Amino acid sequence: MIFIGVLAVLAVVVVALAVKSVPQGREFTVERFGRYTRTLKPGLHFIVPFVDGVGYKMNMRERVLDVPKQEVITRDNAMVSADAVVFIQVMNAARAAYEVDDLDFAIVNLALTNVRTVVGSMELDEVLSKRDDINARLLTVIDAATNPWGVKVTRIEIRDLTPPADITEAMARQMKAERVKRADILEAEGDKLSAILRAEGQKQSQILEAEGRREAAFRDAEARERAAEAEAKATTMVSDAIAKGDLNAINYFLGQKYVEAFAKLASSDQQKTVIIPAEFASIIGTLAGVGELAKAARDASGEAARNA
Repeated sequence: MIFIGVLAVLAVVVVALAVKSVPQGREFTVERFGRYTRTLKPGLHFIVPFVDGVGYKMNMRERVLDVPKQEVITRDNAMVSADAVVFIQVMNAARAAYEVDDLDFAIVNLALTNVRTVVGSMELDEVLSKRDDINARLLTVIDAATNPWGVKVTRIEIRDLTPPADITEAMARQMKAERVKRADILEAEGDKLSAILRAEGQKQSQILEAEGRREAAFRDAEARERAAEAEAKATTMVSDAIAKGDLNAINYFLGQKYVEAFAKLASSDQQKTVIIPAEFASIIGTLAGVGELAKAARDASGEAARNA
C-alpha cells in the first residue's frame, strides 16, 4: 500500500511537471538544464519532467512604465522639472528574458537619460511649446534602443513640464502684458474706425449741403435772369413808346423809379418818420399815365387780335 501511495504521488508530481498551462497574454520560456530551448504560447503544453523547466513567465500585453520626475537644465540654462510615461509591449519573450537583466528598470533608466538629453538640447520656450516634438524624438531613440531586447515602445508621453516659480511668474506677467496690448490695439482700431465713419458722414453731409447751395444758387440765377429779361422787355416797350412820342411811357418809366426809391426810403431800419414829399400829387399823375399806357397796350392787343 505504501508503494502504491508513493507511485501515485510520483505520478501526480510528474504530471504537474510535464503539463503546463499558459494563460492568454503571457508566454513561458522553457530551459533544459539551464539552457533556453523554446517558448510556450498561450494554451496547454507538455514538457519533459525533471529535464525541462519553465525559465521566465513573460507578460506579452502592453504595459505602462512610470518615469520619475527629474530636474533638467535647458539650453538657455533654465531649470525644468519633467516626468513621463512609457508604453511598452514585449514582442519576443526569449530576447526580453535573456538579452537584458530587469527589463523594466532598464527601460525606465533609458527614458530618464534620454529625457535629459532631448530637453537639455532645447530652449525653455521650445520645451514648453513643442511637447509633441519632444515625444516624437524620445519615441524614436528609445524604441531603437529597446529593439534588441525584443520590446516595442508604442509611445512615450511627457506628463509634466514645470518651470521654476520665478519663470512662471514672469511668464504670467508677460501673458498679462500681451493681453493688455491686444486690448489696447483693438480699442485703438475701434476708435480709428469710429473716427473714419464720422469723417465720412461729415464729408457726405458737406457734399449734400454744397449740392443744395449750388442748386439754390442756380435757381436764384435763373430767377434773376428771368427778371432781367422781363425788365429788358419792359424797357424795350417803353423805349418804343417814347420813340413814337407817347408821353405816358415816359411817365411810366419815371413813376416806376420814383415808387421804388420811395419804397426803399420807407423800409429803412433807421427811418422813424416817413415824410411824404410835396410832389406826391405828381406820383398820382404818373400812375394815371401808367394806367393810360396799359389801356393803350390792351387796345393794341385787341386790334391785333381782330386783324388776325
